[in-house]
Amino acid sequence: MPPFNLVSGSAKLVLAALLVQQAAAQQAAQSGASTSTVISAIVLNAIIFAILFAIFLIARPRFKRVYAPRTYLVTPEEQIEPLPQSLFGWLPVWLKTPTTTILEKNGLDAYMFVEYLEMMLWIFVPIWLLSWIVLMPVYGAGTTGVGDGFNRFILSKVGPSPQQQKRYVAPLLIQWIFTFWLMWNIRSRMSKFIKLRQDFLVSPQHASSVQARTVLITGIPNELLSEKKLRGIYSQLPGGVAKVWLNRNLKELPDLYDEREKWCNKLESAETSLIKTAYKLVKKGKAQDASGSLPQSDLEINAEVADQYVPQKKRPTHKLGKIPCMGEKVDTIHWCREEIARLNKEIEKKRSEIAVDYKNYPAQSSAFILFNTQIAAHMAAKAQAHHEPYRMTNRYVEAHPDDVVWANMNMNPYERKIRTVIGWAITIALIIFWAVPVAFVGIISNVKGLADNVPFLGWLNSIPNVVVGIIQGILPTVLLAVLNMLLPIFLRLLSRLSGTPTRSAIELDLQGRFAAFQIVQNFLFLTLISGNAGQIAQYVQQVASQPGQFPGLLAEAIPKGSLFFLSFIALQGLSGAAGLFAQVAPLAVYYVKKFLLGSTPRKVWHIDHDTGGPAWGTLFPAMTLITVIGTGYVVIAPIVNGFVVFTFFLFFLGYKYLFLYVYDTKPASETSGLFFGKAIRHIFAGLYVEMVMLTAIFFLAQSEDAAGQKSQSAIPEGAFMVVLIVIVVGFHYFLNDSFRELETALPLTLAGGASSGAQLEGNFSRTSGETAYNEKKTVNGQGSASHDAAAAPGLQGGLHSNGVQAAGASGEKHQSDSGLSPEQDSAFFHPSLTGEQKPIWLPNDKFGIGRAGVASARKAGLDATYEHTSVTEKGTVQTDAYEPPGESLV
Repeated sequence: MPPFNLVSGSAKLVLAALLVQQAAAQQAAQSGASTSTVISAIVLNAIIFAILFAIFLIARPRFKRVYAPRTYLVTPEEQIEPLPQSLFGWLPVWLKTPTTTILEKNGLDAYMFVEYLEMMLWIFVPIWLLSWIVLMPVYGAGTTGVGDGFNRFILSKVGPSPQQQKRYVAPLLIQWIFTFWLMWNIRSRMSKFIKLRQDFLVSPQHASSVQARTVLITGIPNELLSEKKLRGIYSQLPGGVAKVWLNRNLKELPDLYDEREKWCNKLESAETSLIKTAYKLVKKGKAQDASGSLPQSDLEINAEVADQYVPQKKRPTHKLGKIPCMGEKVDTIHWCREEIARLNKEIEKKRSEIAVDYKNYPAQSSAFILFNTQIAAHMAAKAQAHHEPYRMTNRYVEAHPDDVVWANMNMNPYERKIRTVIGWAITIALIIFWAVPVAFVGIISNVKGLADNVPFLGWLNSIPNVVVGIIQGILPTVLLAVLNMLLPIFLRLLSRLSGTPTRSAIELDLQGRFAAFQIVQNFLFLTLISGNAGQIAQYVQQVASQPGQFPGLLAEAIPKGSLFFLSFIALQGLSGAAGLFAQVAPLAVYYVKKFLLGSTPRKVWHIDHDTGGPAWGTLFPAMTLITVIGTGYVVIAPIVNGFVVFTFFLFFLGYKYLFLYVYDTKPASETSGLFFGKAIRHIFAGLYVEMVMLTAIFFLAQSEDAAGQKSQSAIPEGAFMVVLIVIVVGFHYFLNDSFRELETALPLTLAGGASSGAQLEGNFSRTSGETAYNEKKTVNGQGSASHDAAAAPGLQGGLHSNGVQAAGASGEKHQSDSGLSPEQDSAFFHPSLTGEQKPIWLPNDKFGIGRAGVASARKAGLDATYEHTSVTEKGTVQTDAYEPPGESLV
């Protein structure tokens, strides 16, 4: 072994962490425990699957809030008919429900994810059957290669004799069939996706929405920061501009607004805590129930009625110090009322200043522009707006106020470029050096062999094989799952810190980062580590000194790592898919929240009514990893194909159920399927890796005659693989050339057809954001004060660069012609400019403490209410409100 100091920079760091592996065990391919490891993993995960699915069958009809919230918690147009309550009677109804229902009820992003899973089934099912019929006999029958158990059916099982080496023709043929079948499916599904996306964009309901016609533009230079100038630029587009929202430097106003929200929440919690304390004291006999003599009129209720039930020392208090548990101790309720009243006045004062002071509160480098036509918005997003570099280059069509990351709105374009470079540098470093903890996972997958070669681990040999099988098969995949849960949190933070201004764009960026991590770390690196722990130091040194040897080393390693991935896929397909149905964690979290956090009417409402959605930035890469594993082993270890098919089938069923009955993808986060396009491109990364490895295997293959003479035996196969790689590169180029622009474009031909009322193939009945808002107001009779245009006088117009308010006040012709409601008219102002104080929402208890708190809050000048609330005899807070006061459901 060469001295450590001869190894290159990055390899040194990896090698230093992995030197302990030099004494590791025999390769997994030669270990008899490897097959038992996989079988143990399958059996254990099958048991887990049965338990979790039984939980689902029993709990589904009893806990509609967890297992079927989309049957009643979403808008009427998006609701789906409930399934039968019987134990198995729901199955035929659910299975017969077409996946297009997801498109109609839950949006295109949700539908395209399920479409991706269906596409994987279309790809892998025929290849699974073909490879098992052709390749498994070729590899396993009458060969003399090394391996037993599942390892009898891998490419390296082919023996070295010239006659046996001819069997390499079979994997070559299957690889060509698989590759062309894969390309055909990609091409057909991309065509379908583009058509669906275009139909979605130009559907009358979506095309007429404000979201479809709004563009966010960042990096606007100072000389163009006025409504008049931006209108002048963009009025050249069809239909012109309906409204411009300029973002301004609001200085401390957002902090004041957030602080007010904080103290409003604390006041609600303190008041509710006081009520619950009163109930407890009355129940224990330490206070007398005087509710029978309570006045009927709120005006007659004593403001300090709580003093009859709760002594002063038991009232909620907190300390004012910035350090927890430090500072002056104050009564929380009295202090919060005074502080909220002060903040209300301070916020109104700041808003009045901002309305007229354009010098101290100048416009910054971003704006939302609402066009009169949808096609104009798309043309604005595609057109180069400025003649200088990095000016107005980042444009986001389909902007939605609930999707905006306001902290990133006004970042200098050069600062954003630098942040992006730094963010990707950190991401690449993480991808490379995450190898250290993942290497440990790989070692555990061959712990039996490690025990044979490391003396102080010899005690592991006394453990029963079943236990060892569980340790090797289950523990590594669980540890890997935990590691993969931590990483996306940090990667999402990097994307946010890079200046991405919308949450959906952050998820799209995260998808790229996390998919790269999955392919490099969880496939390539684990391929090298798993079953080859004893050789990892040698691998690192050889690659560091001769990088060109990497394909060959990988080609030798990949068959030996197949069993680890069999265990991994078994965990994903059985336990993972059953977890989708069982929803054990959401069920537990719901009741834990209900018990521990259901302290105020507002919190109770959100626990009972909030519907969750998927994190696309991590969900798609998780499926990408399984796709890459299946692609990588499709001919090298064909037994993996059956596991991949089974896993995708269970995931398809699980996510079909979730997107029909559980998950709710909000209109604000809808990208119209953009995640699907990125996922398709990630398939090519796995395909290229697989073809390069197979090519290396063919070129490295040697036959050995009776005399012991060795010679290259699969050069023609390797040459055909090179030809196939060239074909795939060409297909990849033309696929991007054909569809890349269409993924985000709105063609003029379709825009014209939509405006003339042309019939569209897609059926899109999903309620848009603003339509849903108006419907909810009509049904419930409750309005939301969260976006009150009158709250920001003078802010309706834009700004000239010299600080004079531009034409465009709310009463001017071009704004009234836009037909915007007051909520829409102020939608793209920063919430701190328009958001009213959230009404203090207190429980209506029998003692009158909540009503007294509302009266006291109103006396202090605060908005407050106790409507649609009650408290049970046990002191549990309840509410039947349609929406929380002061909050919009959209």
